[in-house]
Amino acid sequence: MTLISAPRIGIAGITGRLGTLCAEEAGTALTGGLSRTADASRNITTDPATLAKNCDVVIDVSHATTVPAHAAAFAQTGCAWVLGTTGLDQGAQDAVNAAAQHIPVLQAANFSPALTLFLELARQLGAGLPDYDAEILEVHHRQKLDAPSGTALAIGKAVAEGRGVALEDVARTDQNGLRPNGAIGFASLRGGQIVGEHDLVLMAADEQITLSHRALDRRVFARGALLAAKWLAGRPAGLYTMADALKP
Repeated sequence: MTLISAPRIGIAGITGRLGTLCAEEAGTALTGGLSRTADASRNITTDPATLAKNCDVVIDVSHATTVPAHAAAFAQTGCAWVLGTTGLDQGAQDAVNAAAQHIPVLQAANFSPALTLFLELARQLGAGLPDYDAEILEVHHRQKLDAPSGTALAIGKAVAEGRGVALEDVARTDQNGLRPNGAIGFASLRGGQIVGEHDLVLMAADEQITLSHRALDRRVFARGALLAAKWLAGRPAGLYTMADALKP
């Protein structure tokens, strides 16, 4: 393994809200970007392979529909891939897994270091309080496309892993009717320009515990993505997480 101390960084989704911040945080390490509209003056292309050829690692904060094409292009060029796009269907996730056989891929629903540790605590609480009712509430800006958020699903998955069950077997997004035992419930609110709020509430008849995370500035995700990119460049092929990037 030969790590790259100063990797060349590309941004897929560079004209989006988070992509713009990632580009600012990358500074002189930025070599170009990927968008639906090319801009030669900013080294922005519409072709993922063209971007990847000029980068050591690409931070991808684009759209779920682009993931299969990006997976193929980045795997073919050998470019490391930091993937923060959520809302993937099974076909897109299979493409990510296939790419990880050839290149290092770090996939995260949320790049916040604090939220990454939140997931570890959620896993521990799921294991330690298996009979408590688990509910996850997430709040985001009105433009967000997917619900529940990718981060909310990651929290639910962590709780489920702690309990030794599959999230898809116990997830409950339709809150009508009697609450089934063992369910992990989700509620989503959309409005205004809220960056992102997530609460995990575990409730018993005589007590409850709440874990909360509030993102106050979207730049925290950009900084986390850059941390992930610098950690990933030069590593062996495989599928990594933000927890890997934060290990001492």
